[in-house]
Amino acid sequence: MSHGFDYDLVIIGAGVGGHGAALHAVSCGLKTAIIEAADMGGTCVNRGCIPSKALLAAAGRVRELRNAHHLKSLGIQIGSVDFDRQAIANHAGNLVSKIQGDLTNSLKRLGVDIIRGWGKIAGKQKVTVTGDGGEKTITAKDIILSPGSVPFVPPGIEIDGKTVFTSDQGVKLASLPEWVAIIGSGYIGLEFSDVYSALGCEITMIEALDQLMPGFDRDIAKLAERVLITPRDIETKVGIYAKKVIPGSPVVIELADFKTKEDLDVIEVDACLVATGRIPATQNLGLESIGVELDRRNFIPVDDRMAVLSAGEVVPHLWAIGDANGKMMLAHAASAQGIVAVENIVGRSRVVDYRSIPAAAFTHPEVSYVGMTETAAKELGAAEGFEIGTSKSYFKGNSKALAENEADGIAKVVYRKDTGEVLGVHIFGLHASDLIHEASAAIANRQSVNALAHLVHAHPTLSEVLDEAYKRAVI
Repeated sequence: MSHGFDYDLVIIGAGVGGHGAALHAVSCGLKTAIIEAADMGGTCVNRGCIPSKALLAAAGRVRELRNAHHLKSLGIQIGSVDFDRQAIANHAGNLVSKIQGDLTNSLKRLGVDIIRGWGKIAGKQKVTVTGDGGEKTITAKDIILSPGSVPFVPPGIEIDGKTVFTSDQGVKLASLPEWVAIIGSGYIGLEFSDVYSALGCEITMIEALDQLMPGFDRDIAKLAERVLITPRDIETKVGIYAKKVIPGSPVVIELADFKTKEDLDVIEVDACLVATGRIPATQNLGLESIGVELDRRNFIPVDDRMAVLSAGEVVPHLWAIGDANGKMMLAHAASAQGIVAVENIVGRSRVVDYRSIPAAAFTHPEVSYVGMTETAAKELGAAEGFEIGTSKSYFKGNSKALAENEADGIAKVVYRKDTGEVLGVHIFGLHASDLIHEASAAIANRQSVNALAHLVHAHPTLSEVLDEAYKRAVI
């Protein structure tokens, strides 16, 4: 217990990572406090995963019910489908309130002290909290930093929160602009294009890199583009960046060639969503008081155990998890890191296996992946001296997908040709975000396609898409 300290553990930041760390710390017998200056639950609960999934669920139903051709193929006819924008927005807002309340109550129930205010390091094993009641100092044997991230807004883009906005404001669905520009075609841009197009907005998607969905496996991205973008009211501009965005009615966007920087065009739209990724919220944490410097991208340097590093050396009793360390900017990765940090605090050596952490875009249909892309796996193979194999199977050969008449989709397995070890799995199709976890477990256990090909899957289920891919990969 906390010999001479106020707490065994103080966590700065009550997002998903901080919350997961606090719950695990209590289960390990640590006297724990969590400090939060803004909304309990951080980005995920308030401005990210949770409200966006509520919007996607509602918009997805609208898309489904308005797809007369699909319904007719199932023998269903339906009249006009209407929706209430404010009611959809309220669905997202109510869900945020519920989950925020559940998260706060779970901490209180377990005896975690919730301290409201801005927490920062004030020296070794010492934190100051500045809140409504002034400033106070608390001590802790160990400190976990979990400050999260904020949307990245490129230079030249002016945000007014109404006509030009980030996902932070977008999840409130305050309006449905007739014509909205979306800057960025990563998972945030894709999910918002799914919502807006389902609810009747016209979209221009602007991607600076030379291909859409740059972070995704190319086979997956090609099919996803054919299904999620081409047939919808979405115009795409690739290799082009928004040099300047001026809010107003209309929003004025100056476009330029990303490579040459040559001016190309000026477009006027009703609104602009800036979905250009996220950057760590690592300013004003007091790290300079203990000689810790952020890296060149402003992430907090950590080792595999989540211990903070200064000039490559471990800073005793200081840890950093989640988006702020830049290892993997996903809510569930932050939670996993929080648990790993606590395990190391209590003397049980543990590291995070990033290769087995899955990710998903909750479009209709969904995209999910775990492990390495084919390109990354080939680079590893070239460095370590082994060859890569890939196998694919398609939803159009799956009985359950055909029964649903939702047969657009692909599963791709990337594996080592010598041992059969699975290095990556990528899925685009119905319920991809749920299907990926079988592959995640396989990668976590370093399983071979030879063993996986003999697993028995229930028939008819979508999971047989992976079964088929494993069988095709047998070496």
